[in-house]
Amino acid sequence: MDPSNPEYYEYFKEVHGIPIYKDFAKYWNNVEAFQARPDDLVIATYPKSGTTWVSEIVYMIYNEGDVEKCKKEAIFDRVPFLECRDVDDFLNGIKKLEGTPSPRIVKTHLSPELLPASFWEKNCKMICVCRNPKDVAVSYYHFFQMAAGHPNPGSFPEFVENFMQAQVPYGSWYKHVKSWWEKRTNPRVLILFYEDMKQDIRKEVMKVFQFLERKPSKELMDKIAQHTSFQEMKNNPYTNYTTLPEEVMNHKVSPFMRKGITGDWKNYFTVALNERFDKHYEQQMKGSTMKFRMEI
Repeated sequence: MDPSNPEYYEYFKEVHGIPIYKDFAKYWNNVEAFQARPDDLVIATYPKSGTTWVSEIVYMIYNEGDVEKCKKEAIFDRVPFLECRDVDDFLNGIKKLEGTPSPRIVKTHLSPELLPASFWEKNCKMICVCRNPKDVAVSYYHFFQMAAGHPNPGSFPEFVENFMQAQVPYGSWYKHVKSWWEKRTNPRVLILFYEDMKQDIRKEVMKVFQFLERKPSKELMDKIAQHTSFQEMKNNPYTNYTTLPEEVMNHKVSPFMRKGITGDWKNYFTVALNERFDKHYEQQMKGSTMKFRMEI
């Protein structure tokens, strides 16, 4: 996936210096011109960082724990993916959002700089979820293998090299999380960590309730904890992406929801690769107050 390799440009195009899927980039003017509504809620993550998990939690909160309502449509229809476009226009995020009644929940993998200006102008609330980069790299590697629109990722060490050099869709994980971290003092922005959610989901869900200025009942909290557990979501066709055609996501290669754990990177990183990654991580995160747990 080296940019000097022609295959790179077959799949990705750079938007403001960041690699984006070619089909998404083709309509980037529409993304930048997108008109937010004041009551929109943005869920922003770097890919493979718990986006679907938080989306389902927020949708449950918005709908008072109505599990049946959650099963009327797939998650990508209930929480449209803003910048997403595909060849058949089946996954047109902007089109879906424009047809969604307020209050809308908007999924995106964009950094604050690339997010359409109207979200900032309308003072929309935003939840950003961050996950440790080693587990992100492992999950992203499997995603490359099972989802259409990706070149062959090569070996895992080769993929990690591309990940470190920001030669994957959405570019540098480091820049992405740090740019969102800089927004943490904005009262309209909530930063969550995947590892904290794994350790104590109720505590993190309570933060979401408070951020949305809603009060949970014990019954609603119990429902959310049960319905959004990893095993429930992995087995739920409305959250596990199995409703998409096999040519879009091939779950025989790898399930979209694979393990949902923290520390799986230990099964993939060799000692040498881990040392190289740690050194790069220290360089990239130098001076940042942002701290990640690689295991819990």
